[in-house]
Amino acid sequence: MTPTVLRIKGYRFYFLSNEESRMHVHVTCGEGEAKFWIEPMISLAMFYKLDGRKLRELQSIVEEHENEIVEAWKNHFGKR
Repeated sequence: MTPTVLRIKGYRFYFLSNEESRMHVHVTCGEGEAKFWIEPMISLAMFYKLDGRKLRELQSIVEEHENEIVEAWKNHFGKR
């Protein structure tokens, strides 16, 4: 199961249900994909086929919507 958290500017932000317990969010778009850690601070975990400009844009979106992502994580995964 891969619940979508946000759709913004052609990006899909989502969780993978059977993955590690450290809070993070995946992002995909036509050009590639990325994964951002949410805790202990927002940071890039990995990426594929995205340039620096896109990665900065994605990190900015994750930072802007951190509260929504955290709330969606808690609702989806509960208190792991």
